[in-house]
Amino acid sequence: MKPDGKVVLLGDVNVGKTSLLHRYMERRFQDTVSTVGGAFYLKQWGAHNLSVWDTAGREQFHGLGSMYCRGAAAVILTYDITNFQSMVELEDRFLALTDTASTDCLFAIVGNKVDLTDAHAFLPETEGRYQCEKPLSTSVSTNVKKQVHMDDAIALYRKILKYRMMDEKNAPAAEKMCFETSAKTGYKVDYLFETVFDMVIPVILQQKHEGMPQTVDLNNYKTTKDTQFVCCR
Repeated sequence: MKPDGKVVLLGDVNVGKTSLLHRYMERRFQDTVSTVGGAFYLKQWGAHNLSVWDTAGREQFHGLGSMYCRGAAAVILTYDITNFQSMVELEDRFLALTDTASTDCLFAIVGNKVDLTDAHAFLPETEGRYQCEKPLSTSVSTNVKKQVHMDDAIALYRKILKYRMMDEKNAPAAEKMCFETSAKTGYKVDYLFETVFDMVIPVILQQKHEGMPQTVDLNNYKTTKDTQFVCCR
C-alpha cells in the first residue's frame, strides 16, 4: 500500500514518542524500549492513507532522521515537559532534520508526560470524540517540577516558522499547534493526532496537485493488516 502522505515524530530519547503512538493506535500504554532506526503505522483518515513514523532519538541514529523526514507533510516535535534539555534538543539537533520535509510541512510541538506535573491530566476529557480512557487515578502525586511551559513551546514554534522562512500569517496559529499530552493516561493524545491529521489533508492534496512523489514506498515492507506497525532496523 502506498500512503498518500507522511507524518513523522521527532524528539530526544525517552520523551515518549513511541508511547504516544501506541496510546493512539492501540488504545493502551506500555513501557517501551528505545526505537531502533524507525518504525511506522498505517492510518486511514477519511479517504486518505497516512504513514505515521516513529523515529529513534538516540544520537547514533540521528543521521536517519532526515531520510524519514523526506517529503513529510507534517512533523510532530516531541519533548518531555519535565526535562528542559529535551526541548533544547528539538531546536539544536532535530530541527535541521526537517530540511528534507515538504516546503509546506506542518509542525506540531508536543510536551509529553504532563501527568507527572498536572493532576488535571488524570481527569476524563469532555471534548466529544477526544474522550480519553478512564483515568488511572485521581490521587496520583504530581510533585515533579514542570520545566517546560506552553510559552516555551509557542516560542519554539515561531522560531521554526522563521527557520523555514514561513510567514506567520500563512501558517496555523502557534496556539493551535502546541499541545501537552500524557501517553500514560491518554490525556489529549487523540486531540493531538486527530488535529494534525485533519490539518495535514489539505497539505497532502496540494502535494498531489503539484505532483510530489511519496518518498517512502511501503510496498517494500511486509504488511499483514489494515493498521500495521513495522520496525525498520
